[in-house]
Amino acid sequence: MEKVNRKSSTRPSVKLADLDFTPVLIALAVVLLTLVVLFLWKRKKTVRSAVLFTGLCDSGKTFLFSNLILGSGRETFTSIKENVGFFKTEKGRELKVVDVPGHERLRGKFFDEYKNAAKAIVYLIDSVTVQKDIRDVADFLYTILADKATAKIPVIILCNKQDETLAKSESAIKSMLEKEMNIVRQTRRSQLKSVDNSSSSEAFLGKSANVDFEFDQVGQRIRFVPCSAKETQYDELTAFLESL
Repeated sequence: MEKVNRKSSTRPSVKLADLDFTPVLIALAVVLLTLVVLFLWKRKKTVRSAVLFTGLCDSGKTFLFSNLILGSGRETFTSIKENVGFFKTEKGRELKVVDVPGHERLRGKFFDEYKNAAKAIVYLIDSVTVQKDIRDVADFLYTILADKATAKIPVIILCNKQDETLAKSESAIKSMLEKEMNIVRQTRRSQLKSVDNSSSSEAFLGKSANVDFEFDQVGQRIRFVPCSAKETQYDELTAFLESL
């Protein structure tokens, strides 16, 4: 009797070749495909392909944008949304150009929207009113230069309206901005100390708090150049775009 029970309790052996691995293979394929799609989506999202036109209202951004993209300057008004166009280089490449609104309530929002796609920054300054608006000019420029998303891309600062008698030279504007950036930097540091800045996207700008700020201290290519959008005198801008 004992021998019979042992024999009847023996289970048949299962061969590996008899197992169906189809569900496992399908699951692995789905996981792999998902990872590939996520990788491509993230890569596409972070591709830097845009040149951002930035600056305050009335600096001449949109007039220059229309001159550069459409071939003729047009009467413009304060933009409430971005303008997007394409600049064709002499080598046949197309650069996406985004004119970011300069209104104080909008410029930060649209800059944040496009900063991760920025290949270069064009910052326009009204050379006539810069002394009066120096705090706002310096504050927005500081925001752009200190942002970790744009810390390594080239920046060209266009001192516009050089055709007007009261326009400040690019060297004078650079000197004025360096002094004002010291004040902005001190204000920003005080604000960061009062809150938790562990997740801040803003980096310290310059060598140290004890050294006066100079643009040469910033670890990216920054150039100050004169221009006149009205007189279509912006050869250095087109040369800059051709070099990208």
